[in-house]
Order: sequence, then C-alpha cells, then structure tokens
Amino acid sequence: MSKNSREGKKTVSSIGTRKESSLHRSLKFFYSGDYGVTETTVGNYVCDGRTEDGEIIEVQTGSMGPLREKAGILTKTGKVRIIHPIIAEKKIELYDCSGGLLHRRKSPKKGSAWDVFNALIYAPELCGLKNLTIELAIIDIFEKRINDGKGSWRRKGVRISDKCLSAWHGSVVLSNRKDYYQFIPFKKNEHFTVRDLGEKAGINVSLARKTLYVLSKMGLVERTGKRGRSFVYKRG
Repeated sequence: MSKNSREGKKTVSSIGTRKESSLHRSLKFFYSGDYGVTETTVGNYVCDGRTEDGEIIEVQTGSMGPLREKAGILTKTGKVRIIHPIIAEKKIELYDCSGGLLHRRKSPKKGSAWDVFNALIYAPELCGLKNLTIELAIIDIFEKRINDGKGSWRRKGVRISDKCLSAWHGSVVLSNRKDYYQFIPFKKNEHFTVRDLGEKAGINVSLARKTLYVLSKMGLVERTGKRGRSFVYKRG
C-alpha cells in the first residue's frame, strides 16, 4: 500500500508545515486517514491530524519530551495517537551545492522497537495516560544530505535536506501498560540486571538502562537490591 497516495485526498493547512520533512508529512497523511484532516487546531494546540472518528494524530520523530504537556491536555479531550517512526533501514544520498550526486550508501545502523525508550526517557509518564496510544511505525527511509557547510559540526557541515518514507514493515501498538510487558523478557519474579536485559534483548547497556528507567516509572519492574555493583530488578 502506498503511504503517499493519500496526500491528494486532503485539504491541508500550511500551519506548521514549513520545516516539515517528507517523512513527517507522509506519516501524518496516512494516519489521519482518507477522510480525516491535517494541521488541525484543538484548543490552543495545532495537531498533525485528526481522523474521521476524532482521534488526534501527532507524529513525533524525536524525543517525546516536547509532548509531555501537550499530550496531557489533549488526552482530556479524547483519544490521541502518537506515531513514532522506527528506522529499520536508512539509505543516504550526498549531494554537492549544485545538486550533483557525490555518493550513495546504506547506514549500518538498524533500528528496533526498543528504540522507543530513547524517546520516552524524558516523558515516561506518557505511557500511563488514559486515551493515549503510542504506535511505532517500522519503516525504511531515504535521507538526502547536502554538503554546503550549513550542517552540524558532527557531520562536518553536511546538512540533512529531507527524509522520505521508502518502505513500510508494519507497526507495534502500545495502548496500555500490558503492552509494555513485551519489553521485559523475563519470568515473573526472575531477577536481572541492566546488563542481563541488554544481553537478552540484544541492545546496548545505555538503551537497556533507559528501558528499565521507563518501565520502573510505569511500575512494571522494581529494584530489589544489588548484585556486586549492579542494581537488580524483577518484573512487577
């Protein structure tokens, strides 16, 4: 199914779209649905979209922190769905200032559903909000970069010009506390450390630590003691 094909079926306001990537635009059109609207005002907020049934759509590609206050207020008016893309594969094209292609390559980094905890670390309370669903869109993207000296020092002046959806692999829907138990690959009352979680889940220690922080805030795991210098947890 083409995600971009829906764009011709909507009337879109220009509010808040000036710096919007093609990826963000594709996701908001798709999740708003054929008969929904985009760039719609709800109270004092401009939202990415609203479905025909009234569900508010917010596409958040980075940290969930900026949505803490907004989501808390919007969920009091009805259902809200936060769409968070998980980049399974990224292909990069680098251009010079005149538009000439310098090279193409595939990023070695591959995302997984666990990456949502990088986004939730600054807003774990979102997971417990009534009327809130977080949906992880598992996708591939194409990223266009321009070597014009206007980008960050980390990329040596190379600027990211746009990000586009290139493939869709489904989604993971997190609507209530029970849905987060899939991120605790241990039996009830089984004890484990951050490193144990990292090894079992195939993620690095930093991400495992963020995962346990969020799950602890949700009351799904609890700290029970220490094993050497490491804290020990168990499933709640």
